[in-house]
Amino acid sequence: MKTYTKEVADKLNVILEKNYDAKEGYKTAAGNVESPILTSFFNRKATQRKEFADQLKSELKKLAQEPEESGSIAGALHRTWMNTKALFSSNNEEAMLEEAMRGEKASLEDYDDVLNSELYIPESLYKLLADQKSAIAYDTVTIKRLEDIQS
Repeated sequence: MKTYTKEVADKLNVILEKNYDAKEGYKTAAGNVESPILTSFFNRKATQRKEFADQLKSELKKLAQEPEESGSIAGALHRTWMNTKALFSSNNEEAMLEEAMRGEKASLEDYDDVLNSELYIPESLYKLLADQKSAIAYDTVTIKRLEDIQS
């Protein structure tokens, strides 16, 4: 019988931490744009990432693992960079969309790292991760469209 390992928990905690970072990043982006459409999009994304984090936190607890409780130092530094970029950018909307796309691509890599690993992941957790990854991938298309509109 395959068993759940600490290595899987560590990888899940990385994804959990990134979702905390993404939630805060999207809130930062929402505060750095004037477009009501982008503000709404970024706020929806922040809410979605909070929901993703809550789901992952719950799964980790079910597996008797200690979930991370906050984002990373790198995430905090990235949000500072976003605010700085917005301060000096002539087009905050474009700058925030670029940062959103960069963050989403990094998230997809983290999800792929777990989903494509040889580690045992319970089927229900695998499905949850695959569903979250799919939603993030879909949003990269939305971000690209929003970038095209802003250009």
